[in-house]
Amino acid sequence: MALMGALAVLLASCAGRMEAPGSVTAPAPTNALAAGVRPGPAFASLPVGAMDAGAALAGFAESCPKLLVREDVSGLTRAEDWQSACAASATWSQGDASRFFATYFETVRVGEGAAFATGYYEPDIAGSRDHIPGYDVPVYGMPDDLVRARDGDAERLDNGRMPVGRYDEDGHFTRYYDRAAIEDGALEGRAPIIAWARDPVEVFFLQVQGSGMLRAPDGKVMRIGYAGQNGHGYTAIGSLMRQRGLLGDGPGQYAASMQGIMQYIRENPQEGAALMRENRSFVFFRELTGDGPVGALGVTVRAHASVATDPKFVPLGAPVFLDLDRHEADGLWVAQDTGGAIKGANRFDTFWGNGEEARATAGDMTGRGNALLLLPKGTLARLGAL
Repeated sequence: MALMGALAVLLASCAGRMEAPGSVTAPAPTNALAAGVRPGPAFASLPVGAMDAGAALAGFAESCPKLLVREDVSGLTRAEDWQSACAASATWSQGDASRFFATYFETVRVGEGAAFATGYYEPDIAGSRDHIPGYDVPVYGMPDDLVRARDGDAERLDNGRMPVGRYDEDGHFTRYYDRAAIEDGALEGRAPIIAWARDPVEVFFLQVQGSGMLRAPDGKVMRIGYAGQNGHGYTAIGSLMRQRGLLGDGPGQYAASMQGIMQYIRENPQEGAALMRENRSFVFFRELTGDGPVGALGVTVRAHASVATDPKFVPLGAPVFLDLDRHEADGLWVAQDTGGAIKGANRFDTFWGNGEEARATAGDMTGRGNALLLLPKGTLARLGAL
């Protein structure tokens, strides 16, 4: 996972559904095939503009080398299903992109197709490669003692993998240092400091996003991306604030957005610092050399074109059409990333790039509506869904 994505993780669980005592909830479907698929309308009938289609074609073509070799855990497609569209995308004119999608794709609803979308962005914060006055917050690379447990030394995770942690002086596997311990200096001599930042609050939110840019006083920019995580589960501090009555529309409450959460932390520095420590998860970074952040698919994510999804329900690399009550997020996107809070059918996290406008849009993005996947023509017939 390259980008954690999802400012919604700050408010995770707020939209959860309460069950009556004693009620029985059907198990959630494990992938798109289990959730059920059915035909959507013809692509030509969708309100997709030429620029929107052109950007999606460029993103799809860039994704194809990964798409053609990646196993699709959604249960919907096979690598060979994408070959014709990928071959055509390499030379197809972006000015005629709508015809490309109409020629090679059919639209599909997963489950009921009811979408929920949030937003993420690439932070641009004050930072420096060198430890200079006023830049005192370390940005850590991967620690040398953070390892995955050997078979038999710990219980496997739900995904079947061994957990990450460290081996103590006696050779026993144990959990890795949490956020509080790291902030108190536990990584000294254990992890490289790849840069220094000015503001610990901005660094906290940089970890939520999973990538960003550090801008030095001389204007030089260092782009960094997700390298790893300490193995502790993510705690959504926005959810904690809501539970404690700190978020809402009432007197003395803060807006239920990234901006509102940051305002609370800055206006209440002692309580805010303690609140951030309740999220024991901690992210480590590496320097990136491309022209943008890299998503879970292994390609650069693009503003207004890339979306994070759950790969169990959307094949990574597949185009997606969104029709939401937040119209700035309407149109074609390409699934190129994943996120810690982006789970389940028709759950999306839209990428808005960097800068203040992107920050404002992503921080306030909560949209509901309908979603369609674009899959190679013939997929539904092969699945027996027609």
